[in-house]
Amino acid sequence: MNQRLVVTSALASVIALGLVGQVAAAEEKAKEKCYGIAKAGQNDCGTAAHTCAGKAKKDNAPDEWKYVAKGTCEKLGGKSQPPKPSK
Repeated sequence: MNQRLVVTSALASVIALGLVGQVAAAEEKAKEKCYGIAKAGQNDCGTAAHTCAGKAKKDNAPDEWKYVAKGTCEKLGGKSQPPKPSK
């Protein structure tokens, strides 16, 4: 009986992890990167100047971005594409 409980628990864990992965993927698809709206220290990822989230030095830097709900970036005053690199 003990072995049956272990197998059942393991199977339930695998199923739960699969569902969590699907939910995370669905949430990611419902979001988009929005450039130019991140406040200092509140960006979601790195840029050419740094590699970490939370390292933005100033508010609304054009190359810093945050994830926002799809379709809301321009309403927030941002752009869905990164700025062109300067030459």
